[in-house]
Amino acid sequence: MLLVVDVGNTNINFGVFNNDKIVASFRMMSRTAHTSDEYGNNLIAMLRNNGIDKNEIEGIIIASVVPNVMHALVNSMIKYLGHKPYIVGPGIKTGIQIKTKNPSEIGPDLVVGAVAGYEIMGGPVLVVDFGTATTYVLVNDKGEFTSGVVSPGIRISAKALWEDTAKLPEIEIKKPDSILAQETISSMQAGLVYGQIGQSKYIINEMKRESGYSDMKVIATGGLGRIICEEVEEIDVYDPNLILTGLRLIYEKNRKNKPHLEGFGDTE
Repeated sequence: MLLVVDVGNTNINFGVFNNDKIVASFRMMSRTAHTSDEYGNNLIAMLRNNGIDKNEIEGIIIASVVPNVMHALVNSMIKYLGHKPYIVGPGIKTGIQIKTKNPSEIGPDLVVGAVAGYEIMGGPVLVVDFGTATTYVLVNDKGEFTSGVVSPGIRISAKALWEDTAKLPEIEIKKPDSILAQETISSMQAGLVYGQIGQSKYIINEMKRESGYSDMKVIATGGLGRIICEEVEEIDVYDPNLILTGLRLIYEKNRKNKPHLEGFGDTE
């Protein structure tokens, strides 16, 4: 089995694949510091809770946008699972060429999403990830990562509302029954959710217009993505496991190489 690990700004998402089928997924917070022993024990417990013995794990791949957790996390994999993981970063084989002005600036999460989106939908494809930040990545028909848009995610916007205003409370993020809100909580929910819906529609349509790919497919993922995708007809597919799938695909492209190699993106 393969363990894939997506280290985001809010959570560390784990997935276990048996060949190309995901058989388990779980997460822990990435903002809380842990030792390698804490990571290792928590990971083994979560594997066990999903009916997976640690000895069944045959390989590991990690993509991370949080450098501070990597030393302890990687050491936990080596110590408790007996495998040194692949680390997605500049140089690893992905099958996607990075055609932006500064390829080294592209986050590994964006590359992984691009790999999965292109594999599933073909190209051109727009990959939207509703994570801590909301990102939009365009991959053309040649499999080239050509452009991207990054905007504040819905949780960032919500946090700004209740932390930077004196009277607005912390709220549950959900779509209210109507945009015609009549009290504070539903007013905030309406602004957050309908604001993200409107932003998504505009950015998708504008990227289609400027790229000339008017019939481009759109695939989305991310924690709160399902709420948004239900209201955005421009999104063709919602796949909550898109990034985990992308990690599996990259691992398969590199499994014959030495696992200590780090890097990403075929940049030419």
